[in-house]
Amino acid sequence: MTTQPIPVPIATLVHAAADAKPAETPAVTASGSAPVELPRYDRAGIRTGIVHFGLGNFHRAHQAMFLDRLLALGEGNEWGICGVGVMPGDARMRDVLAAQDSLFTLVLKSGTGELDARVIGSIHDYRFAPDDREAVLAELTAETTRIVSLTVTEGGYRLPEEGTENPLGVFDLIVTGLARRRAAGTVPFTVMSCDNLPGNGEVARGVILEAARRRDPELAAWIAENVAFPSSMVDRITPVTTDADRALVRDTFGVEDAWPVVAEPFVQWVLEDHFTAGRPALEKVGVQLVSDVAPYEKMKLRLLNASHQGMAYFGLLLGHTFAHEATTDPRIVAFLHRFLAESRPTLDPVPGIDLDDYVNTLFERFTNPAIADTLNRLATDAGSRIPTFVLPTIVDNIAAGRDVTFGAALVASWVFQLERDGHAQPAQTEIEHNLTALAAKLEAEPRAIIEYAPVFGDIATHDAFVTPYLATLEALRRDGAAATLDALNGSAE
Repeated sequence: MTTQPIPVPIATLVHAAADAKPAETPAVTASGSAPVELPRYDRAGIRTGIVHFGLGNFHRAHQAMFLDRLLALGEGNEWGICGVGVMPGDARMRDVLAAQDSLFTLVLKSGTGELDARVIGSIHDYRFAPDDREAVLAELTAETTRIVSLTVTEGGYRLPEEGTENPLGVFDLIVTGLARRRAAGTVPFTVMSCDNLPGNGEVARGVILEAARRRDPELAAWIAENVAFPSSMVDRITPVTTDADRALVRDTFGVEDAWPVVAEPFVQWVLEDHFTAGRPALEKVGVQLVSDVAPYEKMKLRLLNASHQGMAYFGLLLGHTFAHEATTDPRIVAFLHRFLAESRPTLDPVPGIDLDDYVNTLFERFTNPAIADTLNRLATDAGSRIPTFVLPTIVDNIAAGRDVTFGAALVASWVFQLERDGHAQPAQTEIEHNLTALAAKLEAEPRAIIEYAPVFGDIATHDAFVTPYLATLEALRRDGAAATLDALNGSAE
């Protein structure tokens, strides 16, 4: 009878390696069968230079990883990350990071079954605003803090109604931090959005200026004059952590980690080189620093993110659970290629990118079974994602007199799935509640959802969209998803 090896707690593993000169032992085998790479730098010398709101899986697989790479080069000690949580659910992240010295395991899973594990050490602190608002503000006002970054999701860039401000809200905290820096004569920090939004820097700027204007118009003017808001394009498929992922890290790598992150090997970060008070040397670790991120951003949102929407609803309607299942279904693959053919004419030239190669790479990524990205995750927050990822392509094509059959069909697949099953997760926002209520009226009022202006604007006034939308919605009700896709794909041949 063999004895099961005892996994080593992640902090214990890293601290023991640090005592044994980490630069000389970059990878170790704990009690598992495969080695895991450990931080090759002295974490005790790191100080906060970046305060990050929204310390979820994506940030940890993306920005935190890039900073970890920089630290491994012996640079960037002044750019350590302090995470901030503002939602009640963030208390779990607080507790996990506190128990693990802010360390976590990043496991990259390739489509061929290869695994690559690395412990990320670039996050060195965490603040939970409901516990101590002043502790968060102390980080925001520290002279050493030079960047405040955001991954608060597409739906997170909304302010409450004027007069109902939340002192624990992300943007209230940022504005308060900037106000205190202004009063103290401290150079303001850069605000760096890393969310999937077109012009995410400008979006963040607009929300912060409005929050500041409500408080003090002179403060808003100072922010507009002195604070940089670079836009960025970020990309890495990063699913929700499961118990199976925790077991993988424990059994394969011998590491006890309460909240590891799994992700695909592909990663991209394109960032505008526009900062108020300096930045890390991210170009040394694979980040593209550019003067204008817009072409890259539009390409990614309209091809990758929109494809996720295209596979999510039809995939769920066809009984699939995971993205790799949906994108090996010939019906969905044919639909996505036709939808992307509609989307590509709306793009601007993208320096250094061959679009054929980019699309081929997308499908390689989508079909990676090791990632097990759920369609329910992709379908979450559709009330923000559809208008961000899909509708701009439709609007541009209508303006140019081009066909929008497949874009309209994508929207219809979401509406039908919403009518049939409701939201993948319980409605969290006013928009989601309103969409759910409108879905109940669809049988009598088939235009009810597309006439909802907060999501669709005036798109319901365009017959070029409404006609194929209604036709697909009716076909889904009458014939089901498989027959509807067959008819759509056949009509394009």
